[in-house]
Amino acid sequence: MLDDIHKELVSSIAKAHEALKRDLAKLRAGRANPNLLDGIKVDYYGALTPLAQMAHVNVPEPRLLTVKPWDKTVVKAVEKALRESDLNLNPQTDGDVIRIPLPPLTEERRKEFVKIARKYGEECKVTIRKARHEALDMLTELDEGGEASADDVDRAKKKAEETVSDSVKTVDQIIGQKEKDIMEV
Repeated sequence: MLDDIHKELVSSIAKAHEALKRDLAKLRAGRANPNLLDGIKVDYYGALTPLAQMAHVNVPEPRLLTVKPWDKTVVKAVEKALRESDLNLNPQTDGDVIRIPLPPLTEERRKEFVKIARKYGEECKVTIRKARHEALDMLTELDEGGEASADDVDRAKKKAEETVSDSVKTVDQIIGQKEKDIMEV
């Protein structure tokens, strides 16, 4: 039972790390990345559909993204969704292909991205702390219910704290690396 609780904690931490990496992939660090458009949803026949499910996103050059919708009738809707996104993009339609030039990042914009990255890191840490809290609560219940000895529960709690501490350090390393990538000119 104690091992199951620890495995669940490790699983929750791994999911938090993956979510952090997905969020950070959306932040631009100089080179164009198709993941930048992952959060964009297009009004496709009345349903908000993720762009990746209705178009091919390509990176032909380091500062250019191209989007080619599979259904040519939605080119205008895709362009509108790109223009209205909070990414400050200026898409240009060329037939059935939408070109998105990405301007070089200014120092101010880079610092803004670093703040966003830190916010994502803090959200990840909150998720990890919540998982720790749940694990410690379950361990306390085991101790009070007499299902495990107090010594075993104490050891499991220490192990959980060490796991959480290591995972928070990992988050700091991931954020530090992303900050370095963003600030690199």
